[in-house]
Amino acid sequence: MQGDISVTELCDKYGCPLYVYDYEVIKGQYDKLVKAFKVPSLKINYACKALSNINVLRLMKKMGAGLDTVSIQELKMGLLAGFAPQDIIYTPNCVGIEEIAEAVQLGVKVNIDNISILEQFGDRFPDYPVCIRVNPHIMAGGNSKISVGHIDSKFGISFHQMPHVMRVIETTNLNVEGLHMHTGSDILDSEVFLRGAEILFNIARDLPDLNYIDFGSGFKVSYKNDGIETDIEDLGVSITARFNEFCKEYGKELTLMFEPGKYLVSESGCFFAKVNVIKQTTSTVFAGLDTGLNHLIRPMLYDSYHRITNVSKTEGRQRIYTIVGYICETDTFGSNRKLTEIQEGDILCLHNAGAYCFSMASNYNSRYRPAEVLLYEGKDYLIREREDFDDLLKNQVEVEVLKDKYLGESQLSTLDSLKQDAEKIDKNISKEGF
Repeated sequence: MQGDISVTELCDKYGCPLYVYDYEVIKGQYDKLVKAFKVPSLKINYACKALSNINVLRLMKKMGAGLDTVSIQELKMGLLAGFAPQDIIYTPNCVGIEEIAEAVQLGVKVNIDNISILEQFGDRFPDYPVCIRVNPHIMAGGNSKISVGHIDSKFGISFHQMPHVMRVIETTNLNVEGLHMHTGSDILDSEVFLRGAEILFNIARDLPDLNYIDFGSGFKVSYKNDGIETDIEDLGVSITARFNEFCKEYGKELTLMFEPGKYLVSESGCFFAKVNVIKQTTSTVFAGLDTGLNHLIRPMLYDSYHRITNVSKTEGRQRIYTIVGYICETDTFGSNRKLTEIQEGDILCLHNAGAYCFSMASNYNSRYRPAEVLLYEGKDYLIREREDFDDLLKNQVEVEVLKDKYLGESQLSTLDSLKQDAEKIDKNISKEGF
């Protein structure tokens, strides 16, 4: 955390559970990437699906990043945050041509990953620049659910289908300005990027009007505080040398693009939750939190590891706990974790909570989504309010004929009236002798 900002004070001020993001960490990660790749033209496009709060998007713009978007809604959020259309690349998957047409009207870079849509795009927008997403058939990533560049993936056009793609380009006179690939997440090996680069370079030789080549992302960050992460400096040396060499072969300086999400924001985020109960069973000691998979689903969805610490007690005796949430199904954040002895009321921190945590949160079990706070230049700023009961009902439409005639409109309006009504029902039941 920045400076003297206290975790306890933040949790007292904004409540728990609470997401907190540190700008200084984001800036450090961005600067590390920019310094690693020594090419004439480099563009880092932030993959905003990782954390899409508009204030975070504005920070990315302030640092000089572009934006990688995967939906028309993310695209519009980027425009609202102040990004110029040409600083936004739109890479959808399995959307119809009408959504892509809307992106064209908004003037952003369009990246297409299947031949059917490419043909339709060529027929409707033959003069509009387009990027092609290639599937390099490379299995990479820390989990099969986030490996997206292999032969069975739904993403991208197989590099073996390039003869077909070339016929589409020639027939429709498509203006292809870029090539793109993305193989997965949590990639340690620089060789993965170099193998993919050679595939893109081979395709690029048949496309004389390119302006950029986008290598995606997937850089691994350290989740266990063990330093095991992608060696960005080493990757930078390898990619820089080969990319600059290819540009000389190609006869033109191209822009080298990457689209990191997790790498930029993961380590900036902390998720604070309060311990509701300590429950000891015949085999396990559970620490049950005031949150669950509705707020941070990654451990249950991807078997991802998040380091957990007891910020209320940083020193003292350690015991082994399984950290769980309050959702009514298996809801485990971490099993058999050694933490400083936990008491009910302590605050725990789930680290690396900046990427794919709040952005995947839901109202499952009709729970409210938590608040978000940004630490910026030594101050804390509320960037999303905690939800309340009205937020749960906001888009629900009550059908008049389905309303219980016993319950009046005023009784439905507030939780207090519902409570009073329940008390009346209890008294009536007692009088009737049931």
